[in-house]
Amino acid sequence: MDALALTFSSGWASGINAYLVVLVLGIADRLGSVAEIPDVLGRWDVLAAAGFMFAMEFVADKIPYIDSTWDAISTAVRPTAGAVIGVLLAGDASSLDQAVLGVVGGGTALLSHLAKAGGRLAINSSPEPVTNIVASVTEDVAVLGVVWFSLEHPQAAAAIAGVLLVVGLVLLLVVGRLARRGWRRWKGREPAREVV
Repeated sequence: MDALALTFSSGWASGINAYLVVLVLGIADRLGSVAEIPDVLGRWDVLAAAGFMFAMEFVADKIPYIDSTWDAISTAVRPTAGAVIGVLLAGDASSLDQAVLGVVGGGTALLSHLAKAGGRLAINSSPEPVTNIVASVTEDVAVLGVVWFSLEHPQAAAAIAGVLLVVGLVLLLVVGRLARRGWRRWKGREPAREVV
């Protein structure tokens, strides 16, 4: 049960920032506090690569429109990272357990990634960069908090990740409906008449 809860939490977090998840899990493995974390995540080369990519995402995520481009590229990366982390957390479990945890990790990561990417598109409609920076820092703090909390309290962290996932998807649905309504209104307006 702990592996499923930890996979769900890290899957949600991977959809937001996969590199930070790998970094947090790898550092926790290095500190030796959690036995469920596979040793591969604590390797120095994995930590260095995750740290470098996190630094790139940290900067790119705060620049309007660059963040949406980064999210588009990450559509393949984040769910895959969530699935791989799920399989790694299954450890020496049966292939069915690995498949289930891989699907949970990847599926959760895909859903949270879609909520993040859609929200960022909506945020980019405002001309100022402050909302991007606030959204990005909030996401990073949430990822760090949920993953770190999941190492000690996996079920509670999974519940928090579930609530955050539902809230993100509902917000995405609301923003999508507002955008569609605005588009229809804009399309249906009469063209300006020329004064002769």
